[in-house]
Amino acid sequence: MTETRIESDVPAQMRDGTVLRADVYRPGGPGPWPVLLARLPYGKQTPVVAMTLDPLAAARRGFMVVIQDTRGRFASEGEWEPLTHEESDGYDTVRWAAALPGSNGSVGMCGGSYFGNTQWMAALSKPPELKAIAPLITWSDPHDGLWTRGGAIELGITVPWSLMQGADTLMRRHSNDLDGLVNGITALVRDVDGLASGGYEELPAGRFPAFARHNLPELGYERSRREPEWARSSTVAGRHDDVDLPTFQLGGWYDIFSQGTLDNFTAMRRAGRSATLVMGPWTHTNWGHVVGDVNFGFGANSEFMGLRGRVQDMQFDWFQRVLGAGADGVEGAGGGGAPGSGPEPDTGRVLLFTMGVDEWREETEWPLSRAVDTDFHLRADGRLTSEPPSTAEGVGEFTYDPMDPVPTTGGALLMSEEFRPGPLDQAAVEAREDVLVFTTEPLTEDVEVTGRVRAVLFAATDGPSTDWVVRLCDVDEHGVSRNVADGVVRVRAATPGEAAEHAVDLWSTSIVFRAGHRIRLQVTSSNFPRWDRNLNTGEPEESATTARVARQRVFHDPARPSRVVLPVVAVR
Repeated sequence: MTETRIESDVPAQMRDGTVLRADVYRPGGPGPWPVLLARLPYGKQTPVVAMTLDPLAAARRGFMVVIQDTRGRFASEGEWEPLTHEESDGYDTVRWAAALPGSNGSVGMCGGSYFGNTQWMAALSKPPELKAIAPLITWSDPHDGLWTRGGAIELGITVPWSLMQGADTLMRRHSNDLDGLVNGITALVRDVDGLASGGYEELPAGRFPAFARHNLPELGYERSRREPEWARSSTVAGRHDDVDLPTFQLGGWYDIFSQGTLDNFTAMRRAGRSATLVMGPWTHTNWGHVVGDVNFGFGANSEFMGLRGRVQDMQFDWFQRVLGAGADGVEGAGGGGAPGSGPEPDTGRVLLFTMGVDEWREETEWPLSRAVDTDFHLRADGRLTSEPPSTAEGVGEFTYDPMDPVPTTGGALLMSEEFRPGPLDQAAVEAREDVLVFTTEPLTEDVEVTGRVRAVLFAATDGPSTDWVVRLCDVDEHGVSRNVADGVVRVRAATPGEAAEHAVDLWSTSIVFRAGHRIRLQVTSSNFPRWDRNLNTGEPEESATTARVARQRVFHDPARPSRVVLPVVAVR
């Protein structure tokens, strides 16, 4: 087979004259081939690309691959404004890629996270040559997992991401000033390295000092507060009906964008589109089988998928069905058929990894219609029961000090590397006096929870504003508690001392709590530095720098039945 030919920094002119550059991989043979396009801000040859799209493997499968630096990044011209130009640049780039020598005029897009969102934005712009997208581990609503969650700032990702992208910005800014470059990069690295030891604690959280200190664009929270309409430039939620394309979506239960992946899938299915979903036990960057403290078995690994083969090959197979690339991957595969002339895609499938029993399961839907929302009630003696309280049982109380917050310990997160994502031992968290813990008796039989988890808290604070954080945990037969899912809600206009009902969205999971295990719920008011601290004063995050201690109360009586609602599935 003739080896893949690689052409570097191929220019594409956008409608405003800005030139973006891409690396182009052409299979051996005469072609023409369908194109797989990825557009990302991290550098065309970063190892991040290979995690979601191995260009050499794709070329062997009969695809021409185009990997482009987005506007203002690395080899591409323009100013770096995160998330701002991806719709128009995506449209122009798809049309350009479709017309490249060797292309058969049919384009699919792939990649994850930021360059999952560049696919959605391009699809919303409707270039006629775009035939399919595979947006992996990406969000739907940036206010639900990217910039904020339940009203709290996603500080954990916002700060390191913004600072680390700043290296390329500083190199451009000081391209003719070596001293300025050295000083700028040195100061930037110092701030990145110092996040876990105090850097995250800078205030105000909503106008983070480090961004101004280095004069860097940030991920988008601050701009979205200044310019609410700008948020549309990266918002998919509410716009799925405008995307008439088949989609392949992949996520992880411990990925920061896990619910966004699920929301994108369900919206596309609701719109009547062909949509495929794969959900593993993974984090944003770890698609292996050892996640956090848990070994889910080698079958969970994305390179194995329980005897199904590599997840990348699943993706290539899917693209071959929807784009018409040659299934045998021989040189020249893709032939000269008309764009999009491949076989019609099926309606898609759902492949879920269920933790606890550690197995892949094929479904036809999400959410599962056979899941039954089941209440587990918080009781005053620390129990978690299916029976609601029949009498007043007292009140759970704790003190929340924003200067001594509950530390982030595992979860669906993406932060500086000192903070490990995934399921971790919660002993240190649960030993704190500002964390209420509610636990079932040991289960007499397996209990499967697959679907969206939510909590209903009847609670009061003595100040004008506070946060409520709820975490679902699995306690094994040895008493080790590990986190499964969590959520936060920010209360901005509390009536001091008055109980109110608060809904906390813990997103979704699929886990079997095994017989002999116990189900546990934590209730507290912080998870820092993943989410910024509520300073309990009611001041805007953009200016708040002074904190007050809050006295918190959680009620559990017949009139105020605090509870967690679990989607329970009958174990087959």
